[in-house]
Amino acid sequence: MMLEGWQHLSLIELTKEKGLQIGPFGSQLKAEEYTEDPDGVPVVMPRDILAGRIVSTQINRVPKTKAEKLKKHKLETGDILFPRRGDLSRIALVDDEQGGWLCGTGCLRARLTSGTDPKFLITYLNQKAVIDWLEANAVGQTMLNLNTEIISDLPVLAPPLPEQRKIAEILQTWDEALEKLTALRAAKDKRLGALRYAMLFGELRLDDQRRNWVPTRLASITHELTARNGAKGLGRDYVMGVTKAQGVVPMREQTIAGDISRYKRLPPRAFAYNPMRINVGSIAMNVRDEEVLVSPDYVVFACNADGLDPDYLDHLRKTSWWTHYINSGGSGSVRQRTYYDDLAALKLPLPELDEQKAIATVLNTARDDLAATEREIDAVTRQKRGLMQKLLTGEWRVPLDHTEISATTEEAEHAG
Repeated sequence: MMLEGWQHLSLIELTKEKGLQIGPFGSQLKAEEYTEDPDGVPVVMPRDILAGRIVSTQINRVPKTKAEKLKKHKLETGDILFPRRGDLSRIALVDDEQGGWLCGTGCLRARLTSGTDPKFLITYLNQKAVIDWLEANAVGQTMLNLNTEIISDLPVLAPPLPEQRKIAEILQTWDEALEKLTALRAAKDKRLGALRYAMLFGELRLDDQRRNWVPTRLASITHELTARNGAKGLGRDYVMGVTKAQGVVPMREQTIAGDISRYKRLPPRAFAYNPMRINVGSIAMNVRDEEVLVSPDYVVFACNADGLDPDYLDHLRKTSWWTHYINSGGSGSVRQRTYYDDLAALKLPLPELDEQKAIATVLNTARDDLAATEREIDAVTRQKRGLMQKLLTGEWRVPLDHTEISATTEEAEHAG
């Protein structure tokens, strides 16, 4: 049943005459024609688009004289940009600051009629269902491609203009909250990095401690673990992998061997890594309260209780100092492999155990504070996604007052 005032339209019905245009660049512009002059005119490419916005800080520019010759390709505030190929979710709204920039290679531009609110439409277009439609209707096999014909046929469920604006206004509140939370997350992440460097290398000491830190080999304060699961050990649900982003996580069933008796046991607060991937950061501590299993190819080791605090080491491994050592060590001529003996040769800047634990407590607090903000971002993102589903399908209608409707009617009559 059609909602009152809502229309099923194709995108071309929401655009002005000749509103869909392919960016003009490519072979026309050579590398030497770009400029590093900050006063040059930016040229927008799909790579400059993320989450509905033009966000790149490394955007290419051309001299104003060159841009003037290409003025028919200038963007206007409210234009919608689509990618011609590749990641089809790179759809953006041109804001006030970006009006006058140029539509670059790989972009398709849609210029909207006065009866369509651009902020509503960009929100609508960034739904998963819309991206799925674009991917299903794109052409090409090795890389998905769009063209003006495909984008022209893109279906849009459009409410009346006053309702479009109200929906956009409501969702903008969530966008602003996410922007603030994202900025807060970045600040907390930067703070944690600075704290790690200052505290793990003795620049910032707790309680005015002045005892010397002794360079200590990892071999003297850790030990390798080689215990296997055995024939009657833990089940397949306990098999884990290690990633840089997520740490110790359940391994996909299709990647687990049929026989897991040789899989290694990873106790709580012990570390595991793939010796061929530690150079990209795939090492983690088991933060679970129970023992799990990892691949028999992994290296597993634990900290000596009287020499090294696991949390201290877990923070140290997230520093650039650690990364430098890993990338300069190891063995193997074809692909770097870092086994336990290689890692154990590392010399740590190590305070006494009580200071290690005190430092780890401070860093854990900063880490947990960052994690709390990340959880809040996830929660607000889910709230926005659910709200979009309700508002953009008309399941939830927004209240409008007569002044909003009257103002829109007068605006349309004036435009006509």
